[in-house]
Amino acid sequence: MEIFVLAFFALGYLVLGGADIGVGMALPYLGRSAGERREVIAAIAPFFLGNEVWLVASAGVLAGLFPELEGHLLSGNYAVVVALLVSWVVRDMGLWLRGRVPGARWQAFWDGGIVAGSWGLALTWGLLLAEVLLGMRGPLVLLAALVVAALFAVHGLAFAALRLRGSLRERAGLLSGEAGEGRTYALTAGAMLMVGVLAGLRLPLTAGSSGALLTPVILVLIPLLVASQGWVWWTFRHRVTGPSYL
Repeated sequence: MEIFVLAFFALGYLVLGGADIGVGMALPYLGRSAGERREVIAAIAPFFLGNEVWLVASAGVLAGLFPELEGHLLSGNYAVVVALLVSWVVRDMGLWLRGRVPGARWQAFWDGGIVAGSWGLALTWGLLLAEVLLGMRGPLVLLAALVVAALFAVHGLAFAALRLRGSLRERAGLLSGEAGEGRTYALTAGAMLMVGVLAGLRLPLTAGSSGALLTPVILVLIPLLVASQGWVWWTFRHRVTGPSYL
């Protein structure tokens, strides 16, 4: 049961959080003016904090239920983990601060922070997944990280195509063609799930002794998390019609 709990949160983050990371990566392409960039960011504004809850929950489950796995992932990967956390902070700082002070330079600087942080997140996740999934070391791991980052970017474009209108939607849907953005999003989400599952199959998934106490508590909280996430998606199911609070 503990394995399914960890998989639920980790895979949920890859699909949900991977979408807003991908949108941030594609921000310069999608938004070619300050107004367009703000509208693109509005596509992820209602979701990115809720998506990060899945990452926090994954980290909590990992530390509480799988201490051996936590040590395995951190061993030899401290620099990558630190880079991941810094990228996360920079991306979120960009989202929160870009609209707090008027001025084109201020907004352009923090838009750059969003892009840099999003690329940093995608590449560091790619490095971790490449090491776990393929056991790769050295220069080849960079190639695998770029492939994973490209998957994040395509996933984000598909999500943006579902949320945006007009020319922004056309730019985001460039890779979808006649297949439609819904099908593209489903395909990229499936690819994200496959990468996560294949990585998980290589991990030492031996639960610790605290599972008997923590697992029932987590199982009670999961329906609340899913219900709140579903409410947010239903509330903001329509396409973006203008800038958000960010």
